[in-house]
Amino acid sequence: MSDANLAGVMEARATVGGWAGEVAFVAGDRTFTHAEVHDGAARTGSLLADRGVGRGDRVLIALPDGPELVWAFLGAVRLGAVAVPVNPRLTAADHAAAATAAGAVLVVCEAALAERFDGRPVVIGERLGATIAGYPPCAPAAVDAGAPAYAQYTSGTTGAPKAAVHAHGHPLVYADAFAGPAVRLARADVVLSVSKLYFAYGLGNTLFFPLLTGCRAVLHAAHPRPDDVAALVGQHGVTVLFGVPTFFAQLVAAANGPLPSLRVAVSAGEPLTPALAARVRATLGCPVLDGLGSTEVGQTFASNTLDRWEDATVGRSLPPYRVRVVDGSGADVPAGGVGALWVAGPTLPVGYLGGPAPAPGEWLATGDLATLDEDGTVRLQGRSDDIEQVGGISVSPLEVEAVLSRHPAVTEVAVAGVVGPRGGSQLVAFVVGPPRATLDAELLALARAELAPFKVPRRVVHLAALPRTATGKLQRFALRSHPLP
Repeated sequence: MSDANLAGVMEARATVGGWAGEVAFVAGDRTFTHAEVHDGAARTGSLLADRGVGRGDRVLIALPDGPELVWAFLGAVRLGAVAVPVNPRLTAADHAAAATAAGAVLVVCEAALAERFDGRPVVIGERLGATIAGYPPCAPAAVDAGAPAYAQYTSGTTGAPKAAVHAHGHPLVYADAFAGPAVRLARADVVLSVSKLYFAYGLGNTLFFPLLTGCRAVLHAAHPRPDDVAALVGQHGVTVLFGVPTFFAQLVAAANGPLPSLRVAVSAGEPLTPALAARVRATLGCPVLDGLGSTEVGQTFASNTLDRWEDATVGRSLPPYRVRVVDGSGADVPAGGVGALWVAGPTLPVGYLGGPAPAPGEWLATGDLATLDEDGTVRLQGRSDDIEQVGGISVSPLEVEAVLSRHPAVTEVAVAGVVGPRGGSQLVAFVVGPPRATLDAELLALARAELAPFKVPRRVVHLAALPRTATGKLQRFALRSHPLP
């Protein structure tokens, strides 16, 4: 159908659902109703059109989380253009490269970044609210559900980041698959996402889900420090907190007690160890659900749910998504066997900006190793490039990390094979947490008590923080090259 414009669908849902006059976003001391959000997007669309943006054109958006980013994103989508949000904290070279790779005809960014984009027309984000006041609202362009709406860059854990293009109809699938069935998101909810809008996880949590379900979101532009997030949860009565394991570990370590408004915490990005999951539940006073998604799929495609969750798993695939675990020839692995995780569903990319066309076929290799139980429960076994070879034996670092993370002094832990000064790879545990004299011995004793000898780390190294991508995913390759004495 040609009336499937995502921005128009969201506006129509707000009217039909009766939540147009209710608050959609809180940003500092400013609030914006759903109607105000859609009106601002419609006026932004007129502004972009006046600056030469048309159907199919790419609009690069380099803004912190705030209503201006939402307006710019939906304004481009409303025109039938393609919104391309990127991290505003990238380097000047990375911003210029992103604009070139996207073929952006216009950039919406902060004033401080305006000179970075090779002379492309720029709209200043800080002035957007005042600028669009003089423009009339534009009607949503008539597009099909399969037409390109936005593109987002992958995290780059398996190579150079590439921008996966998603269609107007995809966010409706994300909401119907995950927001409702897994989290029971409803109009009364207040959500806060640690992951920012320029990441796939944050874009769904903070923009798509609130505007499609009628709830409200707290927009927080600054880096998410645990104390700040805890204060926002209390101030705004946040009921659903979306985060990643690294953040939840920091939040638990800094917390002064439960956050009583929370009814559920949602984790993604990396496997949540059972020990950390238990600490999150005990500290925050609510369930924590672990799930799995990707930029290329668009959002979460497998998850634990409020009806059924099990630690050390990412739950089961969420209809209409399907998953398989396969061997090197693409044949299904028997239940309980380790293999490559594949996913199929209606939201695989419709293309890549300036890159390869999507691989033919209905299945996408996620890059994860996993097992699939008889009932469809997915248990991650690490990334395909994360398996460590130590003394000629394959070791899954997740198994070792799950044991070491149970120690109460460990905030985070990652295990990697590191080549020692005499050559040869040895297993090393990199630990974040307050060091003390006996901690290394306690950790190694814990490992010896529960793991086969070849899985026990040879040494423990203490770090202030683990190396991670901008999305919070562990860069294990950086640990492999860590110098050892």
